[in-house]
Amino acid sequence: MILITLLRHAPVPLEYQKSYIGHSDIKIDLSLTDISKLDNIKNRKYDYVYSSDLQRCTQTLDLIKLNYKKDFRLREVKFKDEFEGKNFSEIENLASYDIKYLSSMKRWHKFICSETLIEFESRVRSFLKELPTDGDILICSHGGTIKMIHSILEKQNYETSLLKVEYIDPIDFIL
Repeated sequence: MILITLLRHAPVPLEYQKSYIGHSDIKIDLSLTDISKLDNIKNRKYDYVYSSDLQRCTQTLDLIKLNYKKDFRLREVKFKDEFEGKNFSEIENLASYDIKYLSSMKRWHKFICSETLIEFESRVRSFLKELPTDGDILICSHGGTIKMIHSILEKQNYETSLLKVEYIDPIDFIL
């Protein structure tokens, strides 16, 4: 039996929240972090702990003094440089924006991301294929990546998933 716990990193500074932050290496904001929300994670015994290599994830695990293995495949989807760090209203005001991109998740993804959905899913699948086949596993990552992992594990369509991933709010799977 495998227990996989997915954990989104702690909050980033307010100016980055609700923005498209893919591979930018943004630190967490301790003043916005309710560390007590991590008590359940801290008090559990994990056989394996993995983290995105970006500091918002590694800093989250450092808060609760867990040893972990960093893996770049757990990074958020890669956004195009022109959109990285921008929020929706900033993107909406760009000359390249067209409301037609909102007609489907696939269209929006193709417009905003430099990594295709297939590339993103393949990257995440390659990580999941290498996971141990037993034990308790903690994975600290990003909202989009956790949604992709959830979609793969639950055999759901990523594009239609309604999963909402909050900061430091764990999601457990038993496989």
